Amino acid sequence: MKGRGDRLAASLAERELDLMLVTELVNIRYLTGFTGTNGACICGPDTRLFLTDFRYTERAAAEVEGWEAITVSDDWLGGIAAHLSGRVGFEDDHVSVRLLERLRGKLAEGVEAVAAGGSVEKLRRVKDEAELTASELADEVWTWSVERGLAGRPEREVARAAEARIRELGGDPSFPAIVAAGPNGALPHAEPGGHTIGSGELVVFDMGAKLDGYCSDGTRTFAVGEPGEHAREVYETVRAAQAAALAAAAAGVGAEALDAVAREVIGAAGHGERFGHGLGHGVGLEVHEAPRVSPRSEDVLSAGEVVTIEPGVYLPGELGVRIEDLVVVAEGGCRNLSGLPKELQVVA
Repeated sequence: MKGRGDRLAASLAERELDLMLVTELVNIRYLTGFTGTNGACICGPDTRLFLTDFRYTERAAAEVEGWEAITVSDDWLGGIAAHLSGRVGFEDDHVSVRLLERLRGKLAEGVEAVAAGGSVEKLRRVKDEAELTASELADEVWTWSVERGLAGRPEREVARAAEARIRELGGDPSFPAIVAAGPNGALPHAEPGGHTIGSGELVVFDMGAKLDGYCSDGTRTFAVGEPGEHAREVYETVRAAQAAALAAAAAGVGAEALDAVAREVIGAAGHGERFGHGLGHGVGLEVHEAPRVSPRSEDVLSAGEVVTIEPGVYLPGELGVRIEDLVVVAEGGCRNLSGLPKELQVVA
């Protein structure tokens, strides 16, 4: 964790900051390893301070490495302000206006609070190898779910069983699983309900696991029995779009241009208006984080970033298809963390 603080400190000169105040808990965990619900970091060229309250003194001693841990006993904002000097960046994308005004009221004369949101998120975009383990667990649960059978089971039951299996294997779901059969598959973020999965239906199964705080995200679309020629054509369109995007993903590629690669394939098949979401997004401590891969994204992919590649086609009242892999961006290509096959699997 100490190296992450060093990277943050090294970036402060770009914004002409003396210190950075980090208050977003996900970012605090990234920098220090702290998993409690109240904390703050103050980072500078020669400063590594972690602050919490009495409830978490012992946890901080066990979890926080490379940072001086301080317990604030009374005035939380005053305790933070006492350690701030010069131009101090704060996370304006996470701090409310009211909280900022209260903090400013406690700063010493000459201390300036400067908006510097996204500073830690920028570091989080490039992942360490240790952060890339959750996908294997999710793949195992998909295989387990299919082996148990999908036909005749309510969507809700399949989703809940998968989430329970993730926990049995030592992880946590990174988000509520989506199991959407037949016409429900046309809802990109369908909530599993009481619909009983029937023969001939496509089933969109979107799931992720979380291990040691890091998330995975993936989707497979299965056929329960023979789905018919039309469903197969839609599936193959999405599969071709995903294959084209995977082949084009590499460091230096613009996220908007990558999205366009998949969108062109789907558009050529006549389904352009039925691919309404972006091609993908970053995944890490949060299941949705930077970079964003969409038609309006200004991001450029960098080596070490982890993103989803998830084109889809959604035909209202009929069916949906989404195929999603989690990949690590590299120079000249990408490394796929998702191990399940992409050919349409006809299951029981």
